[in-house]
Amino acid sequence: MQWLFLLLPLAAASGWLIARRSGSGRRGESRCGSPNPVFFRGLNYLLNEQPDKAIDVFLSLAEVDGETAETHLALGALFRRRGEVDRAIRIHQNLVARETLSSAQRGYALYELGRDYMLAGLFDRAESLFLELVEQGLQDRRALRGLIEIYQAEKDWRRCLETANQLRQRSDEPIHTEIAHYHCELADECRRHGQRDEARAHLLDAQAIDPNCIRATLIQARMEMERNDPASAWMLYRHLARRGPDYLPAMLPELLQCCQQLGRQGVTEELGELFAAHPSAPLMRELSRAIEREQGPAAALSFLTDYLARHADLVGVERFLELRLSGPPQQTLAGDRQLLAVIRHLVTAQPGYRCDQCGFEARALHWQCPSCKHWGSIKAVAPPPLCQPAAASACPSPPHP
Repeated sequence: MQWLFLLLPLAAASGWLIARRSGSGRRGESRCGSPNPVFFRGLNYLLNEQPDKAIDVFLSLAEVDGETAETHLALGALFRRRGEVDRAIRIHQNLVARETLSSAQRGYALYELGRDYMLAGLFDRAESLFLELVEQGLQDRRALRGLIEIYQAEKDWRRCLETANQLRQRSDEPIHTEIAHYHCELADECRRHGQRDEARAHLLDAQAIDPNCIRATLIQARMEMERNDPASAWMLYRHLARRGPDYLPAMLPELLQCCQQLGRQGVTEELGELFAAHPSAPLMRELSRAIEREQGPAAALSFLTDYLARHADLVGVERFLELRLSGPPQQTLAGDRQLLAVIRHLVTAQPGYRCDQCGFEARALHWQCPSCKHWGSIKAVAPPPLCQPAAASACPSPPHP
């Protein structure tokens, strides 16, 4: 049934095209004429789940012009979508070998064959086809995008950068975010190999092409920490925390480490300012721990009570129960430990980040979405508020540590 529904539009369109081409042209006869029986024999094989026989029939059609080329391309794309890449490759290879194709049709067939090779994991063959298309100026933008996908899969960031710059020159496609991330990937590689000057150059290029690149500033702050300059790193982390709240949970451990190296007192005040501007579950947890250290468990419980009155947050409940269970045994209610175990189980299954483009959820931050491949689209998941906007005035005020 799945085959049937997928092939009905293809059969209708192709049957009409073949019928039109084979019509007698006489006014007294049907305008559709007599369709080619070979085509419908191949279609019958498809509907009877005999795709190899169907392919043999379609490939036996000697003439491939603009109309039958479209049929072959549609059939090949259908096989590829079903994951039957070997059959798609066979159809597209046969089509490319035909000498009757126009230049545009040949370019499209080569591109489709390159996509087949990519799906089959034959990156070297796909790369050769895409490079040929770019050189000939056929389907060049799509071929450049295919090359970028290959180089990303191989983590060849230099060739990603070169190809993205080519695409930028040939199209109006907004790819400045991708280019900035390629510079950041190269800066990270240089940083790990001790090439600090090259790393800084890539960071400057990333910020030049995308002034809002949070990642470049984060790498710069890490480099300052590595060269034992926590004061400069602290300034960068504070700037990032106010500029990019969506990435605050990811940078929070490094920010706290920077605080510790500087020997700063009054961490509660620093975290309290960040929390008032950008409340989040990880920041809430660290702030409650700072309040507990500086002001005692009672103050931390009061802060968490106010927080949970505003946010439906399992992390907040987990931290609240931890504090409750850390007190004297007589204050612990029956069942609190079991409740904490349940909450911890739910927290481990809760995503910390979500992609703005496709909704992909993850526990850790990915700069490139593993699902839709967008760069910089994964952000921290904020806990849903308990108060509706209309009732916001009735909610408790944010805590002042």
